[in-house]
Amino acid sequence: MKNLLVSLFLALIMCFAFAGCDNCNGASNENGGEITEMYLTIKGNKVKVTLEDNSATRALAEILKQGDIVYTADDYGGFEKVGALGHSLPKNDTQITTQAGDVILYSGNQIVLFYGSNSWQYTRLGRIENYSVSELREFLCAGEGTVQVTVSLE
Repeated sequence: MKNLLVSLFLALIMCFAFAGCDNCNGASNENGGEITEMYLTIKGNKVKVTLEDNSATRALAEILKQGDIVYTADDYGGFEKVGALGHSLPKNDTQITTQAGDVILYSGNQIVLFYGSNSWQYTRLGRIENYSVSELREFLCAGEGTVQVTVSLE
């Protein structure tokens, strides 16, 4: 009987230990799962961004849980829209060559939305998938100057 009680007690402790850590390392959504996507809206058009799993995206997801981020982005170099995020995120910079559709963190506080390609040390936040280069250029208003970008979880 004593062994049975000890076993039940240990099982109960294990249940509490695991229940408290549904997703201890990543940001989670209201359903308890890890946040794997966010959305960008420009001029009323919204696209989904599939997020990378890194400390920058987890920090960004925590900020977005408090509300949307709205910032202005400008064309730069003929291949990207860049704008100040208004927050600093952890950098996980590596040398990468971007492609149209990449969503990148630059200098820890700027988001770069690529409609072309560049090679530099960046932190990859995610990717806009299933859009052609021409569709991405149209969505990002490539070459048209300043746009307002809304980043959201929904």
